Amino acid sequence: MSANQAANKSKLKQIGLSEETLLGLYTNLMRTRLLDEKFRKLFRQGRFAGTYFSAVGQEATTVGVTYGLRDEDIIGPSHREIGAAVTKGIPFREIVAQVFARSSSPDKGKTHPCHYGSREKGIINPASTVAGQTVVATGCAMAFKIQKKDNVAVAFFGEGSTARGGWHEALNFAGIHKLPMIYVCQNNLWAESVPATLQGAIEHFADRAKAYGFPGVTIDGNDVVVVHKTAQEAIARARAGDGPTLIECMTYRWYGHSEIDPANYRRSEELEEWKKKDPIARAELLLTELGLLTVEKREVLVERIEQEMEEAIKFAEESKYSEPEEAYCDVYSDKFPVRREEY
Repeated sequence: MSANQAANKSKLKQIGLSEETLLGLYTNLMRTRLLDEKFRKLFRQGRFAGTYFSAVGQEATTVGVTYGLRDEDIIGPSHREIGAAVTKGIPFREIVAQVFARSSSPDKGKTHPCHYGSREKGIINPASTVAGQTVVATGCAMAFKIQKKDNVAVAFFGEGSTARGGWHEALNFAGIHKLPMIYVCQNNLWAESVPATLQGAIEHFADRAKAYGFPGVTIDGNDVVVVHKTAQEAIARARAGDGPTLIECMTYRWYGHSEIDPANYRRSEELEEWKKKDPIARAELLLTELGLLTVEKREVLVERIEQEMEEAIKFAEESKYSEPEEAYCDVYSDKFPVRREEY
């Protein structure tokens, strides 16, 4: 073993993650970033209707938490969780079909762009109501506890969501019943155009967890290693029956609330400062220092992702829109009503 290999092995031991995990996290960061930027271009080309909610700049908050979750684990997302959809395994073609509102999308083209969901992958379709799926995910966690399953539920939301009444009720309920929940607050400093200082008179939104009797931590949300390790600890705690955790990830979205928002309420200096903390660049620097990434390996990965994106776009654009009558379908579960004796 060379001196460099020995040094890298020592660094890996200090980081506490395997080579496979680090490369897996980076691959999902890149898949999320490239697909996200592609959607922004497609919107400007008029290739789909509505608008688009980019998550560029805050990918580590979703990738780091979602990586390693089981299909049976549930995610209650909002509209900026493309990283969770990619990392939990929704195929590109289904993600693109959702944004293009086609019948081949898991939601059959019924919802707004960026409402990524998948029954097979355990992702609840987002609701446009802020933090709406935090309540539903908490209900799923209660079901896991009743069924004596060690699955977990993860809810993603912004710091502005923590000012809503339903959000507080959900966390209070989870704390009382020690539910297997991981609450992930993506604090990007802005709730659409409202600054975080007008959402709560506190410095750290993770402090809200104290009121409900479970841990809350504030971390660097642009460091995918820190996010993943913090999430893994919370997930292990939840699977063991020790209750929920609130993780506040400090991060920043590079673009407006959506593609029709110029974001001219922010200072350019603030944006430039956060771009220096780009989670992709930081992950690339780490992997390069560890000898796990080269320019050539990166180019191969980018080429593979771009090919996958082009195939997914072709699939979506060749898919039909749903007929109007489709709106009446899937209103109730086929198994409704659920029989109590099944459990």
